[in-house]
Amino acid sequence: MSPTPSPPIRWPAEAIWEAVVPQLPGFTVEVQPHIDSTNTELMRRFRASGAPEPVLLVAEQQSAGRGRMGRSWQSRSGDSLTFSLGMSLQPISWSGLSLAVGISLAESLEPAPLAAPQLKLKWPNDLWLSDASGERKLGGILVETASWGELRYVVIGVGINVRPLPVPLPATVAGEPAPLAPASLQDLLPGFDVAQALLRLAPPLVQAVQAFGLFGFAPFQARFAARDALAGRAVQLSGGMQGVAHGVGEDGALLVHTAAGMQEITSSEVSVRPLPPAAAPTGARPC
Repeated sequence: MSPTPSPPIRWPAEAIWEAVVPQLPGFTVEVQPHIDSTNTELMRRFRASGAPEPVLLVAEQQSAGRGRMGRSWQSRSGDSLTFSLGMSLQPISWSGLSLAVGISLAESLEPAPLAAPQLKLKWPNDLWLSDASGERKLGGILVETASWGELRYVVIGVGINVRPLPVPLPATVAGEPAPLAPASLQDLLPGFDVAQALLRLAPPLVQAVQAFGLFGFAPFQARFAARDALAGRAVQLSGGMQGVAHGVGEDGALLVHTAAGMQEITSSEVSVRPLPPAAAPTGARPC
């Protein structure tokens, strides 16, 4: 027997449009059942026409979704929420935009204000769930920009695991904890589906991006600090440098205290990973 088809997703496109269009005239919501990548599609449209119409493009399924540093992000209908927000933006500086986006996502999804939030942000673009199972990646952000004359256009791609997925895990290494499966939104909000998640996320995200366009990252700095997954932890950069993370500056740069002194990490193409306590580098203690 063939498997029973999944019921169609009831996307809240009209409710999102009604919430956003008063602050963002011309805004539209579009849902595609299948696409290669929502970021790629919006970039194609802009480069073909130079038209900066603000749009939220949602894909029920992506075949060639992309993450930072060229990593792939596959998605299946209903299992993960994948969308991109495209709009014109003229900030004083682009530094910290992915962090401001992460703050908006985390604050929108946290069930209730907590002294110790469960949703954390790993610089520069990962959303983590921290619970009894440990720290696990819940979602990711990919920010891309393009120009047409003096016009600047930004595409903000978001991918969030919504339903738990059975995934093959790498073999356990002797002496190290067993690897964890990716987190899902239903671990935090049981019964939540992709449509509910989109409705909760989209309007505040547009507001956050507009605020960033006006004021930059500085007003978001303290909110990021409250969810900073790396603060005070030993980290290693992709070039091999090790140190202790000390939050971010007013421009969103990651501050890492190393044996050579405090370093400001600004390139989003630098990979940063936390080290286990036993591997903390010498000569890189908190100031």
